[in-house]
Amino acid sequence: MVWLVFCGGLAALLAGAELFVRGSSRLAVAMGVPALVIGLTIVAFGTSAPEAAVGIQAALRGDADVGLGNVIGSNIANVLLILGIASLVSPLPVSTRVVRVDVPVMIAVSALFWLLCLDGTLGRWDGLLLLALTVVYNVWLVSAARRDAPPVEHGPGGPVRRLSSVVYVLAGLAAIVIGADWLVEGAVSLAHAFGLSELVIGLTVVAVGTSMPEVATSLVAGLRGEQDIAVGNAVGSNVFNILMVIGATATLAPTPIRVAPAALAFDLPIMLIVAVSCLPIFFIGYRIGRWQGTLFLFYYAAYTWYLILRAKEHDALHDFSFVLTRFVIPLTAAVIAVLAYRGWHRRRAAAEERGRR
Repeated sequence: MVWLVFCGGLAALLAGAELFVRGSSRLAVAMGVPALVIGLTIVAFGTSAPEAAVGIQAALRGDADVGLGNVIGSNIANVLLILGIASLVSPLPVSTRVVRVDVPVMIAVSALFWLLCLDGTLGRWDGLLLLALTVVYNVWLVSAARRDAPPVEHGPGGPVRRLSSVVYVLAGLAAIVIGADWLVEGAVSLAHAFGLSELVIGLTVVAVGTSMPEVATSLVAGLRGEQDIAVGNAVGSNVFNILMVIGATATLAPTPIRVAPAALAFDLPIMLIVAVSCLPIFFIGYRIGRWQGTLFLFYYAAYTWYLILRAKEHDALHDFSFVLTRFVIPLTAAVIAVLAYRGWHRRRAAAEERGRR
């Protein structure tokens, strides 16, 4: 039964992602809206549904710190795990708008989240501020994208096609949420069967499980050639997770959410660093190639392994941290900085050459 639940959840997740991406793409064409806008709004909102469900349910039962940790872990996974896997399947082109607008917004929202947590709590007024910014962000995003993007012709079919596209989106979203729930349930049961502790399960299976909709949606979008939806989904989900999910969780929580010292000292800074790292990596050739995807996956594996060693208070934690912080991370940062500078220099030289002509 455990294997049936696990496999059934995976099948429902993939089928739901296919329906969701297909419906979103058709809806974008039918309404004359760029696919990137759909990826940053409807798809991002829909694939954040598991995090929202976990956060709101935890808030109502007075255990809102569960939702807080889930959002932090999911935001790290959205970049390192999801974009890493999707770019290995198919290299992802990154639009100029994502680099110049959407990633900076993700960085700003992540920094605001960290600042709100610095006093050790997230109160109702913090939540209301984040929910208000959710509305402002969506209104600004759609209006700016429709104004600046190239005109998109409305597709055929009129209201009937739009209605069928909405049905696809809703059906896909329902399958995604149900599939994610089954997948996490099956994975947790399998982990118990293999003798893993509750803490290790929470740090790995549950965090990855609530990000499975983003994984499935981005993979299917990449395979279907809808790369704007794949990249926009990951970036938009991170913004929605903070503004909408944390906003709703903090607003509905009966008492202020306590932010654990470990989250302030490690997990929140890592989430912000991951968001900032997107700028130079995306800037290199305006694409996420397979080597960038491999780098993302390596760091996600390193982050997960660090959490496990920390949870078990393992003797290898000190040596692992030393090698990672003194050698691996500085070397990676230096290589990315050099490649980003070379990419900027090439584009500047090309622009000057076009100017002389």
